[in-house]
Amino acid sequence: MTDFKLITDAQWRERLNPEEYRVLRQAGTEAPHVGEYTDTTTEGVYSCRACGEELFRSTEKFDAHCGWPSFFSPLAKDKIIEKEDLSLGMRRIEVLCANCGSHMGHVFEGEGFNTPTDLRYCINSISLRLEEKPVSN
Repeated sequence: MTDFKLITDAQWRERLNPEEYRVLRQAGTEAPHVGEYTDTTTEGVYSCRACGEELFRSTEKFDAHCGWPSFFSPLAKDKIIEKEDLSLGMRRIEVLCANCGSHMGHVFEGEGFNTPTDLRYCINSISLRLEEKPVSN
């Protein structure tokens, strides 16, 4: 089994295309409304594009009209790391894959969405890979 935390920067550059590397390894953001999964309603599990770890399910995905895939909860809290991000002159909470440390996006709370958690995990499509399969609630 690969320990993704031991992969070097050069190895990540070999594994990922330049745009995936920019977002996943350099905490970049893809442009809004262009991602592969922004409007997807397909049933399945969303995994980290870098390491394959299952992170989100389609049953927790909702349309936040923000330009990126949005989820109200991760598959399990131990699948992600939430880290304070003070870049861009504001306080945000960055979401990282706990298995490989790759950047997924950010989580926001208190925006008033009609979801069970009032959280919006705003995730870059390029950080994910969808496996179409039945999921249960």
